[in-house]
Order: sequence, then C-alpha cells, then structure tokens
Amino acid sequence: MKPANVSELQKIIRSHPRLSPGSGRSKTALAPPESVDPLDLSGLAGLLEYQPSEYTFTALAGTPQAEVNQVLADHGQFLPFDPPFSELGATLGGTVAAGLSGSGRYRFGGVRDFLLAVQYLDGEGQLVRAGGKVVKNSAGFDIPKWMVGSLGGYGALVELTFKVFPGPLAYTSLRAGYPSLEEALQALVRLTNTPVDLFCLDLIPHPSGADLLLRIGGLPESFPTRIQRLQDLLERGEVIEGDPEIRLWHESREFSWLPEGASLVKVPLTPRNVIPLDSFLNNQGVVRRYSVGANLAWVAWPGDLDPLDQGLIQLQLSGLVVLGHPGRSRIGVRKGDGFARRIKQALDPNGRWMEA
Repeated sequence: MKPANVSELQKIIRSHPRLSPGSGRSKTALAPPESVDPLDLSGLAGLLEYQPSEYTFTALAGTPQAEVNQVLADHGQFLPFDPPFSELGATLGGTVAAGLSGSGRYRFGGVRDFLLAVQYLDGEGQLVRAGGKVVKNSAGFDIPKWMVGSLGGYGALVELTFKVFPGPLAYTSLRAGYPSLEEALQALVRLTNTPVDLFCLDLIPHPSGADLLLRIGGLPESFPTRIQRLQDLLERGEVIEGDPEIRLWHESREFSWLPEGASLVKVPLTPRNVIPLDSFLNNQGVVRRYSVGANLAWVAWPGDLDPLDQGLIQLQLSGLVVLGHPGRSRIGVRKGDGFARRIKQALDPNGRWMEA
C-alpha cells in the first residue's frame, strides 16, 4: 500500500486493523513482519517550507534525507546530527522513527534536539499536529520528542519541521593510535573533560590496539592551532585532510565498514561500559565501533542474535537491531518500557500501529 496523499492514507488506516508505516526501508531489521500490512509512505515526499534566514524547514515524512541534505548544502546549512543511511534511501520520517544520529551528534546533539514539530495520523486516521514551526516554542506536551525512536508505534508521521545550523566552511581530522583500548579510552575521557571544540569523537578497536578519530570544523585558518593543541593533549596524532578525510566520515555515516551478512546493532552506553562490553565482543571476534565520545556502540554481529542478547542482558545494556533480518528489533535489557506503554495507550489505544 502506497498512498499518494493524506486522504488516501486516512482511508487505508481506517480499513486495516494492523499497520506498520515505513518508506525508504533502508533499515532492513526494522521492516514489519509478514503478518503485518506494510505501509509505504514514500509517496508523501517533498519540501514544503524552507526559509534559510529562519534556519528551519518543513517537509513531508517520506522525503529522502539525501534530497534535504543537498538543498541545505546549497544554502550553506546542514543538519548537525549527521543523519545516517542517506545513500541507502533513508527518509526524514524513518530517521525520526528509528531515532538514529551519526558521529556529528557529539558536538550538537541528536535528532530529538533538532525536531521542532510533527504532524501524524493516529490510529483512527485523525491528523494530529504537535510542536511549533519556530525554535522558541514551549506550549503543550513535547509530542515530537516522543516520536523519536518510536519505530512507528505511535502513528504515521506525515510532516516534520526541523531547525538547522550554518555549515562549517571546512573540516579536518586527527587519528591517534594507541597500543590498547584502555589507553585510547583514557585519552578519550581526557578529551571529553577538556574544553576543546570537537565535531566528532569516535573510538575504533582493532587487533593491535585502538584508534581515536577526532573531527573539527570551522575556519580553515584556525585549524593549525587547534590541531596542534589536540596533538599536545594526546601526545600523538596524524592529520587527515581533503578527500581521505571526507571518505573517513562518509564510511562512518553510511556504515560501509559493516562486514557482509552482519547485523548492525546500536547499543547506548557510557565510557565506563566500554571495557566490559568490548571484552565480550572481542571474545566473539566481532567488528565494532564506539561513537559520540563512547556513548554509543555500533556492533556488527554475525549470525544468531541470541548470544548478543544474553551478553547485553548480563551487562545491563539494551540494543536496537537496525540492519539484518526483520522481526527482532530490540534485544538486551528493555529500558523505559513502562513509560513507552503509557504513551502507546494514550496515542494509540486501539493498537492500530505495530512498532518494528
């Protein structure tokens, strides 16, 4: 089912007891099971309002993220939370529903920090508006934030309003190698406790140790002084510029480092959880990365998810399966389920919407 407008979507909602909304299907593990009617919202696409001087835009939820990125770039602006999977066809609505942000979240915050307003259809097909199309807005419940990470379980997103930032004139990066993960993590913690302006801070383990990846942006003439300060703090560091620098973060954002056939699992954590989690993953021979200042792990898990599920439960961590076979999106400890159920009851009392 692929409605071309809101009226068609309302008719579909009112005639089907169980639905799961989606559009780009870039996040394969979040696709609905065969028992649920898939609802393709890619027909609800397009930029509706964009005032560069106001630093906001409004678009239909099925709008491809890549198109939005290009329009913003043409005006020297961007979405700083670094939305992933653009090349796989990710849409604005899918990015919000999955609650996904990239490495740029370290400096500016995640998708929920940039979402100002939503329009969505509830389980009865009624159009609900929440939030406001201005940055300074505080009226009513913050329903737009509830939609972030909801996996389509609260309603079908139709329209979204975001705030944007001016894009930096240039970027440069620094790679600092360490003989062990423990030493790299200690350096990462020092950086997070030091007043340095970083756009991204990622940690990548490998068989011979671990690398810290740092990205800065802004005026190119400021880079030499800023890079030198970082090298002094870390007592090491290789500068990466130009096309290699762009490819480095493109690989991170689009997950081209993911081994073929592996599931991609998002695991929220803190730096203090890194060592025990990494010990478990290393014993399993798993490729992984720690992003956003080691507050998020991306795990490339091969095969059956049960061992990872049990491992995360033992470590009191939760996981969201983003890429892989559909049907099992949440593993590990289910945090916040009680609050989520209360929101679900309020927004979808008849259970029309099935989350991924």
